Amino acid sequence: MTNPVKAALLLSTGAALGVLLTLSQGVSAGRETASELPLSELQTFVEILNRVQQDYVEQVDDDTLLESAIRGMLSGLDPHSAYLDADEFKDITVSTSGKFGGLGIEVQGQNGFVRVIAPIDDTPAQRAGVEAGDLIIKVNEKPVKGLTLTESVRLMRGEPGTKVTLEVVREGEPQPLEIDIVRDIIEVRSVRSRMLEPGYGYLRISTFTGGTGRLLEEELQKLRERNDGALRGLVLDLRTNPGGVLNAAVDVSDAFLGKGKIVSIKGRSDQANRIFNATPGDLLDGAPVVVLINEASASASEIVAGALQDHHRAVLVGAKTFGKGSVQTIVPLKNDAAIKLTTARYYTPSGRSIQAEGINPDIVLERVTVEKRDGPRAITEADLAGRLDNDQDAEDTVDDNAIESDPNLAENDFGLFEALNILKGLSILEQARR
Repeated sequence: MTNPVKAALLLSTGAALGVLLTLSQGVSAGRETASELPLSELQTFVEILNRVQQDYVEQVDDDTLLESAIRGMLSGLDPHSAYLDADEFKDITVSTSGKFGGLGIEVQGQNGFVRVIAPIDDTPAQRAGVEAGDLIIKVNEKPVKGLTLTESVRLMRGEPGTKVTLEVVREGEPQPLEIDIVRDIIEVRSVRSRMLEPGYGYLRISTFTGGTGRLLEEELQKLRERNDGALRGLVLDLRTNPGGVLNAAVDVSDAFLGKGKIVSIKGRSDQANRIFNATPGDLLDGAPVVVLINEASASASEIVAGALQDHHRAVLVGAKTFGKGSVQTIVPLKNDAAIKLTTARYYTPSGRSIQAEGINPDIVLERVTVEKRDGPRAITEADLAGRLDNDQDAEDTVDDNAIESDPNLAENDFGLFEALNILKGLSILEQARR
């Protein structure tokens, strides 16, 4: 029996490009009793290795050949298992702090190309116009077809301040698009908040890092302080959130749940099986919650959405989620490298697996564009000649600290506009029950 190796659980959809593939608490990764080695297949492998060494058109060193074999073995398992060389492992470890170099996108290999799962809020990629679903076909005019995902990622990485040009295919666009991005140090504050209207708060989680749970509590406290200590309701925005740390998803779910199961993970080994439960206390004291989700809400985002939906704690609004229901474990190796291995599936409190299925919203919102229509204003009583005046004096209700609603919210973000309307309805129903 080998000695247990320190490992780390993570929930994310793809490879890191200045994005969150972060570490959580360590667990032990044991090894089951090994079955008999397939000697004939190993002999075939050695035979092929010798043939490549002897007859390949150029000389290739043994380390390169063996690393390529390892990468192929792991990538053939599923889209999320991978070999991480020393530099790649270091990048993942550094990303735990939420400060790292890159473009600010989450990517995944697809049919020899690179698919963008989601850009991170307020990063060079998002500001340059990269969108979830974009298929990257060239990096600085070099085709990515035929490259491994790791090789493609390395092409996109570079020193902060340098430029990279991505050529992407986007659904609905007749021709590929060229997007210029200036690399930068990515400093991600994973939680942001603001008031939508008096009593109604908005909380956006862009990624799940080790500090997301703490930041969520801080932002909720700010929202409560702006509303004399209480909120009538909250919109929790998880759109285009690619995932991150398992523990962060548990912390966020726990903030709104006072009891019950949050998520369970089940694998082949006993070490991979765990159940996470909520602790007493609801930071919103039962105020209604609407969760915004879309096709790029993945992994840790789906854990939060599934937990709140199963406990009937929130109404999910938007589109069906990405559907990543697996957990990866980072296992360090002796050569300073590591493997990222899928070790378990996770299940929502009701016991459902969302792997390759996703989570269906309670209310589906189609993608629409809202525009103002010009035209005459409707006539009201105040416009009629000889009308009676109101016999009550208007009170001066000006409040320097008043929260102004966004008059253009429907045009700027129709999904959020609808979520706010739903939240108001839930709040009215909640008040009527009391």
